[in-house]
Amino acid sequence: MDGEEWLFEPKNLNAEELAKFGRILDRNPQQLHGQNVVIALAENLLRVRTRSGLTRPLRANEVQRAFEMRRGQRNIVLKARQLGLTTWAAARFFLKTITRPGTLTLQVAHTQESAEEIFRIVHRFLDYLPERLLKGCLKTSRANVRQIVFPVFDSQYRVVSAGERNAGRGMTVQNLHCSELARWPGEPAETLAGLRAALAPDGEEILESTPDGIGGCFYNEWQTADDSGTVRHFFPWWMESCYRTGAVDADSLTEEERDLIERHHLSRAQIGFRRKVQANFHGLARQEFAEDADTCFRASGDSVFELTAIEARLISAPAAVEHRNNGEMEIWLPPLPGKQYLVAVDPAGGGSEGDYSAIEVLDMGSGLQCAEFAGHLGGLELARLATALADEYNQAWLVVELNNHGHGVLSLSESVCHYGRIYRQAGQLGWLTNSVSRPAVIGRLNACLIDQPDRFMSRRLLVECRSFVRQADGSTGARAGTHDDRVMAMAIGLAARAELLEGNNAARF
Repeated sequence: MDGEEWLFEPKNLNAEELAKFGRILDRNPQQLHGQNVVIALAENLLRVRTRSGLTRPLRANEVQRAFEMRRGQRNIVLKARQLGLTTWAAARFFLKTITRPGTLTLQVAHTQESAEEIFRIVHRFLDYLPERLLKGCLKTSRANVRQIVFPVFDSQYRVVSAGERNAGRGMTVQNLHCSELARWPGEPAETLAGLRAALAPDGEEILESTPDGIGGCFYNEWQTADDSGTVRHFFPWWMESCYRTGAVDADSLTEEERDLIERHHLSRAQIGFRRKVQANFHGLARQEFAEDADTCFRASGDSVFELTAIEARLISAPAAVEHRNNGEMEIWLPPLPGKQYLVAVDPAGGGSEGDYSAIEVLDMGSGLQCAEFAGHLGGLELARLATALADEYNQAWLVVELNNHGHGVLSLSESVCHYGRIYRQAGQLGWLTNSVSRPAVIGRLNACLIDQPDRFMSRRLLVECRSFVRQADGSTGARAGTHDDRVMAMAIGLAARAELLEGNNAARF
């Protein structure tokens, strides 16, 4: 390295020697006497707990080595479960923290329990460092509340959970690891944006997760990685050497299994493990033990809508011809004289957080989507926007979901905005969504997506449809961290249009 011979003796390390390693950790090629610098340091300095519960020196496995040799400044990792990536991210960033002065490392887990487990991994790294370092340059001033501070290096290591509201705020972070991003609670995209705002321009980022269905923050980050210069890493289950059982009989191999053996050089013992996984995990096998970067998303989660139709339409969906309301409203088909339209509204509270209020404009004759709005409006603002849009579209039918905030929007639309052509059910203003009508309207939308996907213009709507899933309790709705406001507005609009065309609306005015 720079003409120097590096003789690695952990017991002789001091602050100056550590800092020398810190200056070369990220060089390419990162070699130390024929070895990767990070791997060499990790295997000589750090200890981990093995699957059998023993504490042993870290030995980089195939997945960890593959990541280290390809990693960039920004990385996203899609993987099967328990391949050791979280441990490796912790090891890599721990080494950067103790070799580079002024470093702040932040690892973000999806739950408090996971944050505590990651911190135990990091603390084990610390506990087994050479005593000379622990009493010298790596003496800590704080090692609690999932935080370790190294005063000599002016560095610190923190582990937090994604649910902690102020995670990363007020910090300048050099190393950011987001673990199990697909399972972060609340609004993962907003949380990630806040963390990225804290990341230094030359900081390193690792986003890592097992898949959790199509849609959501992690899925979107994976799909757009090329656009942001992020390095994609995919690691299937067979890269873990422990994932094998007794070899299956060669005569019992299916065509799919033979194909896997041929393409990926799997053993019959690995096929035996795969069969065991499929028997235990059923439909979640391809999610928890991913085999390729496409089917692992499609297999995970329980999507309500036909994904093939959605994906195809996402490719061909046209751009809007007009944008309004700072991009919150998109228009594809302006109103034409003589045509009839319908404006469907799914109201929300109007606060700056939480659900959006959504509006969909449909052509009554063709069912084509003409315009769409989604934003944090409520009450009178939403009533004025919806009635103005209905008025613009040739005095369109105004269909407002009655549930929750809908009562107020309906009342304001009629009494303040003086709009008369409001949809009624059994003489009552608005559309009521309940346990009976909800499955029916969702089913109608799914049928339209399959039979007439060209009706739908909005990519934002299609993305919401993609992440609309069956929940564990049997209900349907947006996957955690995503929205379904456009979905519900469109579903209600299609159902109300069908009723109006069939003449089943009891009181039209």
